[in-house]
Amino acid sequence: MASEKIRFSKEKETMLMTLSGRALQSQWKQPILRDPWAEAAMTQIDYDIRKQYRGPGSWKMWEKIGCTIIATRAATFDLLAKRYLAEHPDAVVLHVGCGMDSRVFRLDPPASVLWFDIDYPDVIDLRRRLFPDRETYRLIGASLSDLHWLDEVPRERPGLLIAEGVLHYLSEPEVKALLNAVVAHFPSGQLIFDICNRLIVKRAGSNVGGTGAAYRWGLDDPQDIRQLEPKLDLVKELKPSELVAFSRFPFWVRVLFRLMEISPTLWRTERIIVYRYGQAGDLDEARALAQGDSVTKDAAG
Repeated sequence: MASEKIRFSKEKETMLMTLSGRALQSQWKQPILRDPWAEAAMTQIDYDIRKQYRGPGSWKMWEKIGCTIIATRAATFDLLAKRYLAEHPDAVVLHVGCGMDSRVFRLDPPASVLWFDIDYPDVIDLRRRLFPDRETYRLIGASLSDLHWLDEVPRERPGLLIAEGVLHYLSEPEVKALLNAVVAHFPSGQLIFDICNRLIVKRAGSNVGGTGAAYRWGLDDPQDIRQLEPKLDLVKELKPSELVAFSRFPFWVRVLFRLMEISPTLWRTERIIVYRYGQAGDLDEARALAQGDSVTKDAAG
């Protein structure tokens, strides 16, 4: 296939940044996250991430730190999702704002799991050209603000919503509508997403990665989610040191993250949160499955 001429802008371009980061680190001698699908996709996409990092030393910093952050975050999402699916092999997965993420192929869920990747129609069109088909895997091209796409999703099973690097770009009313719709759609389920606090939205979220994309929603206290969807119970809010492969960061980065954890305002600048709803099992059991100490001990794959 000839190289695709990618001209996505703003928040859509950020998916190419993360795809490139996963592909680069996947080629390390000892990668945090093995992602041959990302590697293959990047050979067919005409996109140079170096244009975002032209300052002195910035590219080397991106290769070492940026790629580690991207891979660590993705590996943590993978592990949390894998654990939920092990307990709920009949689940329906909604991977919203999937971009060019190959998560469904990395996790390789059993045929009993019905998996939906949802993103803008042009993103889904590109996915169809770059990634293979698989059984019980569906693609939906739609804006997350138009929740009619849920009409295509079965209701009677447990639901798992995965939103990596997505909810930042939605307005609070859009996030509320999405959460309300998903919780109402399934009898029970879990949500895994990452989010920053409102300080980042206000001060640092207006030009993400130099793409011009803007953060629009943040969350300070994780319990505040009940103001949007009262049926959600907090399972786990992961600190930086609880991420998969935290030990792979350079020593000075680990020290910095540990110091940040002294202040909730600092370590909540960006974190992964897990919620559950409905009769998805005992809450204490759900928390045990997502405990940070166990997360960091698992191999990233």
